[in-house]
Amino acid sequence: MTAPDYGFETAQIHAGYNAKEHNYAVSPPIYQSAAYDFASVQDARNLFQFKEARCVYSRVGNYTGTVLEERIKILDGASGALAVGSGMAAIAYTLLSLTEEGGSILTTPYLYGGTADSFKKIFPRFHVNINIAKNIESPEKLAQEITPDTKAIYIESISNPNGVLLDIEALAKIAHDNKIPLVVDNTVATPYLLNPLKHGADIVVYSATKALSGHGNVIAGLILESGTFDWNSGKFPYFAKKHWTLRDENNKPRSFLEVFPDAPFCFQIRRHYLAYLGAALSPFDAYLVLLGLETLSVRVSRQTKNAEKIAAFLAENEHTEWVRYASLPNSPYHKLSEKYFPKGVGGLLAFGFKGTPKQLEIFIDSIKLFHYHVNIGDVRSLLVNSPQTTHGELEPHEKAAADIPENLIRLSIGLEDPEDLINDLTQAFHTAFKTAEK
Repeated sequence: MTAPDYGFETAQIHAGYNAKEHNYAVSPPIYQSAAYDFASVQDARNLFQFKEARCVYSRVGNYTGTVLEERIKILDGASGALAVGSGMAAIAYTLLSLTEEGGSILTTPYLYGGTADSFKKIFPRFHVNINIAKNIESPEKLAQEITPDTKAIYIESISNPNGVLLDIEALAKIAHDNKIPLVVDNTVATPYLLNPLKHGADIVVYSATKALSGHGNVIAGLILESGTFDWNSGKFPYFAKKHWTLRDENNKPRSFLEVFPDAPFCFQIRRHYLAYLGAALSPFDAYLVLLGLETLSVRVSRQTKNAEKIAAFLAENEHTEWVRYASLPNSPYHKLSEKYFPKGVGGLLAFGFKGTPKQLEIFIDSIKLFHYHVNIGDVRSLLVNSPQTTHGELEPHEKAAADIPENLIRLSIGLEDPEDLINDLTQAFHTAFKTAEK
């Protein structure tokens, strides 16, 4: 049985790794080496003419990272994968590649705060226009917002912090009708809960810092491509551009489409952006992500079940104004959750604190079991006041557009006993309102 035939739980442990190729090490080794020797002049020639695929220099590729790339490629059913130094590097390289000769990105207001702020402050400096769609939840109207210079539609499969779900298949159709790719940040969902490529997405990005690794000890990012998008339609002419650095044995320049027909997008980023902008993932960090991946399905399944219990508790709590979790029956995204997320919508949820700003502050300071910081997807349960922290970069009108009120509390549910988490929230609510009464 070959690796692509494995079930998900088997693949997350075994895919992309053959112990025979690594001195029979049971666990993928950490190749802590800056570079790799050539066996001969002919060997070097073969590598630089892309007749063979091996690692040469760790800024562009490392064998520990290669195992990670192969494993996530199989888990997502992708044709290509690239590991980079952070989730933000994955987003940046993806969008810079898509807009290499200018253009704009059509996106959603429902984004992680760092992503939204980079879209406002960084990309315009590189002549990349970021347009916030007015009809991202009405795909039939969204086509009207696509212009000749639009190079992609960019969304999050489960938005941070509100858990907004979008109709991926409908958005993919609109994108493809206009010869542009659909890019999906699948960080919150992970490939265990959702495979965007199976629903028409063309590019998937991850912050592997989050649930993919799950232990809160690494910063990493990943880029994947479907292998089905037509990069030769004329919309992206630079993929067909001939490069001397891609020349064959007769010194004939070639394009990425010629040399890497199955994964031109990832290899273009590897050879240009990763090589020359340098957000490389270290071998040790790749190893840490691989360790986390081995338990992905078990962790995310348990986190989802815990989150469902926490969401139900908060939905009935007198101190909450609302709860945002797509699998709740009253959620506006409940039908989409049934369509795209049969295993559940993960461990991220948000609620509105029904009290004064001072009571909210007391509530957070009274938490004992939850950790108060900005990460998500950890085995530990985390709590944060997103409007003032993770989304503090957003101006008031941007928070309004993203539907992030000042009383929003984001929870990332971990693996603890859900009753202990409920008890912690209960005592914090009690302390907040009891103190306020005095």
